[in-house]
Amino acid sequence: MKILNSEQVKALDAYTIQNEPILSINLMERAAKVCAKWIIKKYTAKPDVKIFAGPGNNGGDGLAIARLLAETGFRVSVYLKNIKFSPDAQINYERMLVQKKIYVSVLHNEHDFPIISKSDLVIDALFGSGLTRPVEGLYGQIIEHVNKAKVHVISIDIPSGFFSEDNSRLSMVEDKSYLKVIKANYTLTLELPFLSFFFPDSQFHVGEWICLPIGLSNTYLSDIESGNEYITRITVRKMLKKRNKFDHKGTYGHALLIAGSYGKMGAAILAAKACLRTGIGLLSTHFPISGYEIMQTAVPEAMVCIDESGTRFCKSDEQDLYQAIGIGPGIGQKKETLNSLIGVLDNAEKPVVLDADALNLIASNHDLYDLIPVNSILTPHPGEFRRLVGESSSYFEQYQKQIELATKQQLIVVLKGAHTSIALPNGKCYFNSTGNPGMATAGSGDVLTGILTSLLAQGYEPEKAAILGVYLHGLAGDLAAEKKSMQALIASDIIDNLGEAFKETIEN
Repeated sequence: MKILNSEQVKALDAYTIQNEPILSINLMERAAKVCAKWIIKKYTAKPDVKIFAGPGNNGGDGLAIARLLAETGFRVSVYLKNIKFSPDAQINYERMLVQKKIYVSVLHNEHDFPIISKSDLVIDALFGSGLTRPVEGLYGQIIEHVNKAKVHVISIDIPSGFFSEDNSRLSMVEDKSYLKVIKANYTLTLELPFLSFFFPDSQFHVGEWICLPIGLSNTYLSDIESGNEYITRITVRKMLKKRNKFDHKGTYGHALLIAGSYGKMGAAILAAKACLRTGIGLLSTHFPISGYEIMQTAVPEAMVCIDESGTRFCKSDEQDLYQAIGIGPGIGQKKETLNSLIGVLDNAEKPVVLDADALNLIASNHDLYDLIPVNSILTPHPGEFRRLVGESSSYFEQYQKQIELATKQQLIVVLKGAHTSIALPNGKCYFNSTGNPGMATAGSGDVLTGILTSLLAQGYEPEKAAILGVYLHGLAGDLAAEKKSMQALIASDIIDNLGEAFKETIEN
């Protein structure tokens, strides 16, 4: 699913109006109907509804929703700053007045603000994605009034005051939310999500976003170029390779995992198990001699290459035997390990997967970037990413730095977290749709390293391996959370649910 900027969304609306063809007022009615239908289904108890509507088309959506809810028995009140509207909003204002079922109030100052009861439902239709500057004046006071009420809030299109991409201009308050930006429980976004929904600061304002299709032009969507995409099941199902009757273990590749050190063999075991569970034909693991019995007992399916050191990674193996190499989980950051990492990268002729301590060593030795094969996959969590590229003043700047690192070094950069993002060497960025907070647990990243290494060794192109691997990792985590709860989820649960994740991706 493509993620468009506000100008592209505006152009998409215009193209649909011109080529469907459909009148803009009828397209607004279509949007209002799908929103009203969702609200009616969600709030069966029919709470009192207070709608705050602005002067533009977002306000027009709100006025149409007010009329549709009133028709089904909701008690609706509408609050306006003035009665000067865009042409389509004006039509819906007049339709609402003709209906004579809705209380309408014009707010001249804060003394006119309504009392919002805890049982009320507030619908925010003040400003849509076309907002170009932070909200000020009476509109800002309205937003603060709604937020202080701490009631259920639904924003239409986007929370008022929140920008569709870069929110670095907004003033932050103590709880890390933004001043004069609506805090919604739900955001009913129309047709497509906005880029800002995928950044951590959105959680204070967007709440849970629901993408409601309104029949915008598929022709325009298929033709327009977008730098960002949302990964869906449809996306990854097309990527999965089918297995043939006469395939054998050699068909599915031989991978090398360099992971683990004294006291950190768990990282190696988790990565190895995940690699095998993702369909690799053969797996060799490299770690210190102190981990030999642990690995042979815990993962009997894996072959073992023993390092000459008893405690850490100090020697690289013959690399020509392997279709892919994953390196980093639990290897430590000693000087000998750095030298061995240099040896691996210097001899690598295919993309590799770099995680954990491998990334920390790169962060301290930027010359290593020149040794990393093109299209290799880096999988930093936010802390490791900061060490790689420095601090960012905003999440949007962090996103820009991720793309810059990917394009400058011609690497695939997987920034782990909610909606894990995958920046490609061509500058495009994918955001994941699977995963949950229960996966914020020790070893989850090691599991991802194993998954990605397995897919690379099986012959998946690095871009597809990253997208498919991140999706399956998150989906397995979602399935694990359903069974164990997010609180009780551990990394091994993700591995245990990889088989079901494959089945669900293929079958559903």
